[in-house]
Amino acid sequence: MTEKQTIAVIGGTGAEGGGIALRLANAGYPVIVAGRDGAKAAEAAAAINAATGANATGLPSAEAAAQADIVILTVPYAAQSATARALRDQLQGKILIDATVPLMPPKVGRVQLPEGDSAVANLQAELGDGVRVVAAFQNVSAHHLKDLAHEVDCDVLVCADDAEAAGVTVALAGAMGLRAFHAGPVANAAAVEALTSLLISINRRYKSPGSGIRITGV
Repeated sequence: MTEKQTIAVIGGTGAEGGGIALRLANAGYPVIVAGRDGAKAAEAAAAINAATGANATGLPSAEAAAQADIVILTVPYAAQSATARALRDQLQGKILIDATVPLMPPKVGRVQLPEGDSAVANLQAELGDGVRVVAAFQNVSAHHLKDLAHEVDCDVLVCADDAEAAGVTVALAGAMGLRAFHAGPVANAAAVEALTSLLISINRRYKSPGSGIRITGV
């Protein structure tokens, strides 16, 4: 049996990152919850372990990224670039799954893509070919991810320039109980990022805790 890869969730003390870390730990992956505050990360890991019986650990971001095989970035857009730049050395040769959405408060229900068209594409350009950046999980509600009894009625769109990295991400999503689709190169992440603002608007209009998308006809 192939040993599962260790996954660090940078921003794992937040809602989205915490939900992803919870689901991965519940699926049997060695998970490192990571953040700026190592003590807070350790507390979040302990809560995951209490809920799942897993053995997640909590570490500061740099240590977590160094120890991980795969890194998932779940920090707010304002911190995305600086966080990734600070971890550039630890990320070399690894897959970085970026769940960043360029939300610009207070108008988070309005699509506001950055110059260059995509937050994830900009990050890939900034980090270079030594890091295989993948866009995923932008459209999945943290509210649903954190409820292990809830079947997440939402598909994950995976955009990457590296086919192997995309395949790894699709498999991780499947292990979390989510259905994922290869959705083209990193450039296509612009459409995925924009969808989040649309879903926020739908949530507000229909008082939903987390609307999602489904791909049909496949």
